[in-house]
Amino acid sequence: MNMLMIASSPLKNNYKLMENLVLYSVNERIATITINRPEKRNALNPALIEALTEAFLQAEEDELVKVIVLNSNGNTFSAGADLEYLQQLQNNNFEENVADSNRLKKLFTTIYYLPKIVIAQVEGHAIAGGCGLATICDIIFATPESSFGYTEVKIGFVPAIVSCFLMQKVNETIAREILLTGKTFPAEQALKYNLINFVTNSSEINQKVKEFALSLCRESSGNSLMITKQLISQTTKPLLEKTLETAVQINARVRESDDFKKGIAAFLNKEKINW
Repeated sequence: MNMLMIASSPLKNNYKLMENLVLYSVNERIATITINRPEKRNALNPALIEALTEAFLQAEEDELVKVIVLNSNGNTFSAGADLEYLQQLQNNNFEENVADSNRLKKLFTTIYYLPKIVIAQVEGHAIAGGCGLATICDIIFATPESSFGYTEVKIGFVPAIVSCFLMQKVNETIAREILLTGKTFPAEQALKYNLINFVTNSSEINQKVKEFALSLCRESSGNSLMITKQLISQTTKPLLEKTLETAVQINARVRESDDFKKGIAAFLNKEKINW
């Protein structure tokens, strides 16, 4: 995926960090935030999570921006946590795991409560935390080749933080199927689950996303979009905030479990796990 850097705005914080991991540009009042770790399948690690958070906060403050598009370079939207990150998690103590979980929580809540509309452009796999990152956006476009899944249970982990947001989008029956099986599923199935909004051919997705974003910029009041998004999120905010606090603690505790250590070790060594 190529991104045209037009009317770029400087990133105010952690610029050296962000210029490598995240690309930011503004064109026609649309900010494009691009995950830029194609060599790692755009997998998440603490540096990338912080860089993405800074990018969204920058877009929030950017007076040139009315709508935000989140996409990725390469053939994968995001494969979830990267291998080095998973290795490090095995050595973290409880306090470090709480801090790490809060880092992901901050990214997700930043996007969820951001006063500007966020559109996800998903091309390729969106797995585990990468799936959460995509589906937390306001509007989600995907290609037919894209796949989704919360695979945490397969490696002895739990989809704690992402599940809080998933329950805002799908009913409990579907959430149980998705989270308990850990299976991946294609974009068309994600559409049936109401997890995403549109499935668009890869040859057209750039144009379709741009047209959708431009229609919001040209046909809707920015103030009205902001307040409407706030109205939607406010209806569930008290419960969501409470469940997120619990999820952070669950994340940290599970990382100390024998199943987590067994699952991660087998995953890193590419061994079949006998549960």
